[in-house]
Amino acid sequence: MRRFVRPLALSATYSRWLHLLVPSAGVSVWLFISMDTPWMPLLFAVPVGLVPAMRLAEGVQAQYLLTPGERGHPEAAIATAPSATWWDRWCTVAWLEVRLLLAAVVGFATVSLSATAVVLVRASLGSESGDQWLARGVEAGWWCALLAPVPLILLLGLVVMCGNLVTAVARQLLGPSPMERMTAMEERTEQLLERNRIARELHDSIGHALTIAVVQAGAARTADDPVFTARALAAIEETGRQALDDLERVLRVLRESEPSVSSRPTLAEADRLLDSARDSGAVIDAEVSGPLTLVPRPVSREGYRILQESLTNVLRHAGSVPVRVRIGVADGRLELEVVNPISPSVRGPGSGSGLRGIRERAALLGGKAKAGCYGRNWMVHVSLPLDRIP
Repeated sequence: MRRFVRPLALSATYSRWLHLLVPSAGVSVWLFISMDTPWMPLLFAVPVGLVPAMRLAEGVQAQYLLTPGERGHPEAAIATAPSATWWDRWCTVAWLEVRLLLAAVVGFATVSLSATAVVLVRASLGSESGDQWLARGVEAGWWCALLAPVPLILLLGLVVMCGNLVTAVARQLLGPSPMERMTAMEERTEQLLERNRIARELHDSIGHALTIAVVQAGAARTADDPVFTARALAAIEETGRQALDDLERVLRVLRESEPSVSSRPTLAEADRLLDSARDSGAVIDAEVSGPLTLVPRPVSREGYRILQESLTNVLRHAGSVPVRVRIGVADGRLELEVVNPISPSVRGPGSGSGLRGIRERAALLGGKAKAGCYGRNWMVHVSLPLDRIP
């Protein structure tokens, strides 16, 4: 019993009722013009439905009245876009035809069944049934009051049934086309990729700055040298400023609808990373070969972040140790290698978020990244192609 009563408590039931009655206004205008051709609105629906904007108007109205819970949702089952193909146009025509037919059924039932309920109530008070065809011949009497709710119950049942039917038809005929679904999927994928990229940006830049600050602060606390302490504090200040600049840039990207990546650092600024690591006590042996200025910006930007994450991992896990950095451009590839000695407690290749981010960056550019123990050293080697840029 609850299953049959529950739809009557939903606001969507009555908004769908309104949606079904809306076309009756236009049909009534035509019947006032010509009662002999009630089928003409069905004929008019063909050229009207072929107008591209009609699909947009019907989709918006259907979302508001048929599926109010999906209104504004990017993955709504009813599209709100003009017709892009002839298939969309003819689906809109079919939708208008179905809507007019259901409007005729629900409109007729609303008027006749409501009038029948009123006639039965009047009959229970002693009035004649009159010419109302559903109550014709009913004798006046108190027992007519018991029959008065029956037409209203039938009307509500018909409204629920037709409301569910018109909603199902709308999902089929006004739903997103395969091209729209593909476009929505591509936009969703782009959003996820952008979120992942921003997460990696924050992890690399902020993680690097915090690692430098922790190493410098620890060294300054244990060192009994005012000059070294002052230099460490200056390095912490500079690293903090750089981290704030990176954070501001990432937040600016989040605010912009079409973010620009031109401000992201590239390998041309690698000296900044190397100097920061040196200030933390690491002995950096850097070698750069090949024209870095010819490296495409997407590859150069990702190379900078890979180098940043590699140096961060060295300082975080190995401390102030000698580090060999090799950056080379040759044979259409960017080769980046970071090698440092490790303690005996470090075994096998890592699987933390830092190394995972390095591998993800390399994979997105069609390159390869490997990391692991080689003898007594830990090595990160990344090879990125220069001619396959997404």
